[in-house]
Amino acid sequence: MHRKNFAGIDYFRLVAAFLVIAIHTAPFSSWNNDFDFLFTYCLGRIAVPFFLMTTGFFVLAPYIQSGFQKRKSLHNYLVKNTQLYLAATVFYLPLTIYSHNLPHNVPEFLKDLFFDGTFYHLWYFPAAIIGCLIIILISELSVKTAFIISAVFYIIGLFGDSYYGLIKEVPFLCSLYDGIFQISSYTRNGIFFTPVFLMLGVLTALPEFQCSKKVCTIGLTVSFPLLFLEGFLTYQMDLQKHNSMYLGLLPVMYFLFQLLLTFDGDAPPWLRNGSMLLYLIHPAAIILLRQIAKTANLTDLLINNTLIHYLCVCTISMIIITGFYTCKHLKEKMTV
Repeated sequence: MHRKNFAGIDYFRLVAAFLVIAIHTAPFSSWNNDFDFLFTYCLGRIAVPFFLMTTGFFVLAPYIQSGFQKRKSLHNYLVKNTQLYLAATVFYLPLTIYSHNLPHNVPEFLKDLFFDGTFYHLWYFPAAIIGCLIIILISELSVKTAFIISAVFYIIGLFGDSYYGLIKEVPFLCSLYDGIFQISSYTRNGIFFTPVFLMLGVLTALPEFQCSKKVCTIGLTVSFPLLFLEGFLTYQMDLQKHNSMYLGLLPVMYFLFQLLLTFDGDAPPWLRNGSMLLYLIHPAAIILLRQIAKTANLTDLLINNTLIHYLCVCTISMIIITGFYTCKHLKEKMTV
């Protein structure tokens, strides 16, 4: 079944998935590190907030608008993502063992399971689930209050991420954030990072918080350069502990998501789940490519040339996805 009126959102899912792959491959780093930073760690940082906003828009907003009565889609989302997380954990377990990254004790295991992810890209699943649970709790106060609280969490998280350099010399604050990092390696997690973008998704579904296309276009035109400036300055000033959280991401995502909603039409039905599958399997494609390059003695071309590396990872990932959907289609035809 085609999803009508959300073609812009559905097509951008694929764009966002490719941006995530860029974050994990740094495609322009062998050419120019500064340009790579702007592309990968500024532009690329819109990807995960976009996925979170789709959850806020399609899952949390209907639940909140129904007076917290329509629980089925929310329940299905939480169950599905928990199952995906556990399945992906099992899938990547051999690689985790091979790379000697298994947790050494129970606290490390819990830290990985609930915050850092059982494999490096899987942090998204517990973060999204925990973020949803937080929004469920605080949204009963009011939508505006829930957004304010989530924004405060995000600002706190900023100082453990892109603005860490401003507080690391302040003993009290440094100790406070060191305590946070004992529980989670990053403030990019389900407490400080995801709630605000889930709430932005909710807001864009409510008429009273929507802007006209003209306002969104102007807003995005102004906020996007400011995001790049913020990212580059915090990078050049060596303030960053990590680079997932920028203040400028909030207006950029708010205006961008609404503009994407203005693109009506149909999108291929595989895009929604296909983009998530692309997110899930691309680290396996990275490892597969490394083995191919090593066996064929093509490491300089396929690995060290980061742009070719990125394009090859994207290609291998899409081949895997195409094969998956081809097999699924053939299986469905055989059972008819």
